[in-house]
Amino acid sequence: MRRAPRRRGRIAASGRAGGFTLIEMVVVLAILGLMLGLVLTRGPVRSQGVEIEAAARDIAGALRLARSTAIAENRTVSLNIDVANGSMRTDNGPVRALPGALTLRVVAERGGALPGIRFAPDGSSSGGRIELIAPGRRVRIGVDWLTGRVRITNAG
Repeated sequence: MRRAPRRRGRIAASGRAGGFTLIEMVVVLAILGLMLGLVLTRGPVRSQGVEIEAAARDIAGALRLARSTAIAENRTVSLNIDVANGSMRTDNGPVRALPGALTLRVVAERGGALPGIRFAPDGSSSGGRIELIAPGRRVRIGVDWLTGRVRITNAG
């Protein structure tokens, strides 16, 4: 007796081989394309909280760098904040822009045309406070006048 040859693969109850049809694949790809299009047109997810924290860290970093430069080079270094344009500048360095969605308030020395914080060669500073304000959020960057220590605090 001769046996019937075995078939490789499964056969569904209806007699057809299992799998997806071309139409099913096209429908799935169309749905994925629509979802991707919605995500890409919306743009990157932005958060006011993340932006204000990043700006605060950027300013605090610039203040710490100014203090370190003053100590290392044995000279007075100042960080000036241009509230109207939303930018900052260390001495004659490049102007660095801050996020435009924030409101700046500077309570610091006003030696020149712009408010700023000066650091002496011994590490002390003129002291002051910079506030970043966004809807529902406020962050303060304080500089101690005696030690020049920079501290970020959430004010609400």
